[in-house]
Amino acid sequence: MVGNELAFIRQKFFSWGATYEIHRASQLAAIVKNTLFTYRHCKFTVDVPGPDDLEAEGDFLYHEYRFTRGGRTVATVSKQWFALTDTYGVEIANGEDDVLILASTVVIDMVCHGDGEGRRN
Repeated sequence: MVGNELAFIRQKFFSWGATYEIHRASQLAAIVKNTLFTYRHCKFTVDVPGPDDLEAEGDFLYHEYRFTRGGRTVATVSKQWFALTDTYGVEIANGEDDVLILASTVVIDMVCHGDGEGRRN
């Protein structure tokens, strides 16, 4: 880590819905898209090269959601037990791409709470 960039996030403009690219080592690692949105329920797809796409689903208003692959939970995100602003607990299953999941969590936070409204302190 020692100050090295692990991932770079770039918003794609002129696309339907919120779409972000995650790059690692100058290569496209994933595209994160908001595929469903209602007042309290959203769904995001993390499209990675190959057949290993992730989905994030849950209550994004209250920062309680999970990442799944093929119906299996691979990470959970929670702000419920933390009192500091922008502090999360992210539990990632062994063998998963920690950097990709953390970068996807940042994207989801930017999409759902980028203006600072709706945050729970």
